[in-house]
Amino acid sequence: MVGAGVLSLPFAMSELGWGPGVAVLILSWVITLYTLWQMVEMHEMVPGKRFDRYHELGQHAFGEKLGLYIVVPQQLIVEVGVCIVYMVTGGKSLKKFHDVVCSTCKPIKQTYFIMIFASVHFVLSHLPNFNSISGVSLAAAVMSLSYSTIAWSASIDKGVQPDVQYGYKATTKVGTVFNFFSALGDVAFAYAGHNVVLEIQATIPSTPEKPSKVPMWRGVIVAYIVVALCYFPVALIGYWIYGNSVSDNILITLEKPVWLIAMANMFVVVHVIGSYQIYAMPVFDMMETLLVKKMNFRPTMILRFVVRTTYVAFTMFVGITFPFFGGLLGFFGGFAFAPTTYFLPCVMWLAIYKPKKFGLSWWTNWICIVFGVILMIVSPIGGLRQIILQAKHYKFYD
Repeated sequence: MVGAGVLSLPFAMSELGWGPGVAVLILSWVITLYTLWQMVEMHEMVPGKRFDRYHELGQHAFGEKLGLYIVVPQQLIVEVGVCIVYMVTGGKSLKKFHDVVCSTCKPIKQTYFIMIFASVHFVLSHLPNFNSISGVSLAAAVMSLSYSTIAWSASIDKGVQPDVQYGYKATTKVGTVFNFFSALGDVAFAYAGHNVVLEIQATIPSTPEKPSKVPMWRGVIVAYIVVALCYFPVALIGYWIYGNSVSDNILITLEKPVWLIAMANMFVVVHVIGSYQIYAMPVFDMMETLLVKKMNFRPTMILRFVVRTTYVAFTMFVGITFPFFGGLLGFFGGFAFAPTTYFLPCVMWLAIYKPKKFGLSWWTNWICIVFGVILMIVSPIGGLRQIILQAKHYKFYD
């Protein structure tokens, strides 16, 4: 659950301000926990059948064809979006590690660091399948907890900056509003475990006496407590210490102690390597199935090699072209994560269970849907504007 999106939360706070920032963080925590509960409940609502994939649930709610058309494109955008953002994150953290450890060295372009990070995936992508995915997940969980803790504890150690300012950074009204929109997307990106929740639940054994939703819900509660322990301190302390001068990745703002910041950036790299593969796997699966079934390619090793290498190269190319962590988060966070995390589960719930009109369940779902739809419309606009503004002063492939 805890992704690299946590690193941008202090930056999101600086664009939201204290009041709205805290409100949006808490609201998102509550809404996404509620929609996660819905997905856990809907996993086995048909006796004797389990919906192991998001799109299977979509097909049950909206019909065979429509369900696929609604869910699959969104999942693809989420998965490809995460891979691109993680390419940039991995490259940036490697660069920061190099700059911190060796401050007198000749500076190396960020482009090369993204390429170095991608080179790992050109190899990892060809592993047959992750039997040891639990090992990867455990490592990722430990890493994300570690770098979140380092991020806020190193901030406290540094103390509140003498010239700290908590006002909005943008000089114009328009700028402030658009930054606010983009920051909503940053927050949405941080709460994004819903795309794989059904696949995870599918691995838990289930009987009529002991349905899988009981242990799964326990797991979700634990995960959300950890999420709160990671997200809230980083967001609030990072903003409190640095005010609006914090960069879109808090680990880039921090400089000392050198060994600790270097370690935190390495943790991010290791975590992002694992997460990239987890999000890339379903995409490989989709692309290979499409080529073999629809286009009648022979399922050979060569096909796998070409498909996977092309995909990694594509995400690397996009990451090198637009290495804007904050803008990309806002854009993808609103465009792809808001639907799958905030309101698609609610729409399915209304379609399947048809709760009583104007009852509690009906109102709750509609509030989540309205909030999610607003998020989906405004965040990408803010994020895209940020990318365009940054691209103005940015020399491509420099």
